[in-house]
Amino acid sequence: MVRPSTPLLNRVLIRDAALAVIDSDGLAALSMRRLAQELGVQAASLYSHYPTKNDVLDAVANLLTRGVDTSGFNDGDWRNGIRVWASSYRSALAAHPNAAPVVAAGTGERQDFLTMADAVHGGLIAGGWPARQATLISAATKYLVIGAATTAFASGFADDTRVYLNRYPNLVKAHLIRDHAEEIDTDSFTLALECLIAGLEPLHASLANGRKRDGAPSTPKEEPDLAPK
Repeated sequence: MVRPSTPLLNRVLIRDAALAVIDSDGLAALSMRRLAQELGVQAASLYSHYPTKNDVLDAVANLLTRGVDTSGFNDGDWRNGIRVWASSYRSALAAHPNAAPVVAAGTGERQDFLTMADAVHGGLIAGGWPARQATLISAATKYLVIGAATTAFASGFADDTRVYLNRYPNLVKAHLIRDHAEEIDTDSFTLALECLIAGLEPLHASLANGRKRDGAPSTPKEEPDLAPK
């Protein structure tokens, strides 16, 4: 039996090819025609697997969020849950920064994304946060993660010291930032994340004290979620 010269199409092959295009040339470069060219097939052959380009992007978003670790919430400690989740989330997106906007665009019916979101929301509520605050915390953490994953701080600085001499006296060592880019990005993300958690502590304590005064259970009942999606 003669083997086909082109690998048989399947959803995984198409999804991975789409991510490769995004990684190499950016999100704007992806189209069904470009994807077909990369796979050596006609564009029409893709549609039985993914009816639209958005369906392909949903598959990419699912792939990027599938391995994000939410196990930090398992012991009921919302602080550790946020740390583990946010760090894992950033790592997943930082490996594919051009694809981060796909994840940032929203959930739709992305099953892996929704599984992650459900675990985070449930973990925050189990940790004593009302539903609305849990939503706001998830959103705030997501904004931090997306920003950290898509833009390296060092990218804003030239590595030529002559750019800064005489004109910007407080930036005379800015040309060295690129040599420490990964360290700066990691440490600044950790700093921002710890500041977020520390800033939430007083609010969490006040909510817990309010429940004690009212004789309410330590874990709040689910309430209508009024935060915008």
